[in-house]
Amino acid sequence: MIILYRTLKYAAILLWSAFVLAPFMWALTTSFKTSNGVTSGPTYLPWLQYEPSIEGWRSLFRSDGSGIDIVGPYASSLVVTLCSSAISLVLGTLAAYGLSRFTYRAGFIRNADITFFFISQRIMPPVVLAIPFFLMLQFFGLLDSELGLIVVYIALLMPIAVWVMVDFFNNIPRELDETAMLDGCSPLETFWRVILPNSKPGLVVAGLFCIIFGWSDFFFAFTLTFTNTQLLPVAVVALNSSVTPWWSLSAAALISVAPLIVVAFVLERFLSRGNLAGAIK
Repeated sequence: MIILYRTLKYAAILLWSAFVLAPFMWALTTSFKTSNGVTSGPTYLPWLQYEPSIEGWRSLFRSDGSGIDIVGPYASSLVVTLCSSAISLVLGTLAAYGLSRFTYRAGFIRNADITFFFISQRIMPPVVLAIPFFLMLQFFGLLDSELGLIVVYIALLMPIAVWVMVDFFNNIPRELDETAMLDGCSPLETFWRVILPNSKPGLVVAGLFCIIFGWSDFFFAFTLTFTNTQLLPVAVVALNSSVTPWWSLSAAALISVAPLIVVAFVLERFLSRGNLAGAIK
């Protein structure tokens, strides 16, 4: 029975791994093909089934009109995503700590209602917010700029940080706050010196969500930018034309997903709640 269970378990893991990795393998092999290699049928083994070429990768870094220069959109995506994620995480963490540790009342509105208000901003379809954001950025002269996108992304990402961190702070024992205050810490010092160091897993999760949603957003990057600013998702979609260069499109897709994979591997070791063990005196 144990052998059958292990066999089924590892078979399920292998099938799921194949399901997840298959698109990446297809994109990787396609990125090293030429037009003839793509249209001649499915092939997967370089040098055995097709002659590999790096033309698909070269075309991404050309600015002479024969390809697309992806460096500019890549840099813009990094700036917008990192800045908006960092600011959203800071503001969202402070708001979440206040909602977790203090009681707010405004008529019938309570802490749970405020928390739901934050996350409800993610429930609305993006198209509902497109025109208000467009008019707001146009009024402040921030349309088609990285700063304008950062402002919009903060409004979109901060609810995610609040939602994740409120739940995490609620699971941190209040005895930690009380012990720190007995030792002479103010509420802000308690947050900075005691609660925040014990919140690394929650900060990592919230930060990952912010980075993923910010990096992969296409709708607002396409709607609120034109010529002066272009983010990576828009640049990748721009490769699709009447004759789709699948080799360049595959290479661009791999480049665009690479930062998320690297960030996930680097921060994975922080996704443990074990650092709270023994924290209470």
